[in-house]
Amino acid sequence: MAKEKSKTFTAPSKSAFNQQGEKATFAFGKNNYKLMLIGIAMVAVGMLLMIGGASEDTNTFSEDIFNFQRLTLAPIIIIAGYVVVLLAILKKPKE
Repeated sequence: MAKEKSKTFTAPSKSAFNQQGEKATFAFGKNNYKLMLIGIAMVAVGMLLMIGGASEDTNTFSEDIFNFQRLTLAPIIIIAGYVVVLLAILKKPKE
């Protein structure tokens, strides 16, 4: 009878080193994450600026939905927030 070789599998280690023995790093640097949080906060502020303008009485029309804050300022802040997030993703982290 032939002997069967036992197959053993080892779970990957949870160390902070990759296969070449180098220390593993994050995809982004500390400044990149800060810029991303700033951009996400800008988008959230822009969304909050769009809230409101509803009429208290459903039979009357409220002109408050067409003011500068909701129509111009909030979309500009949201787009600026997306640009900041994009720049945070594209910026090369310092080594």
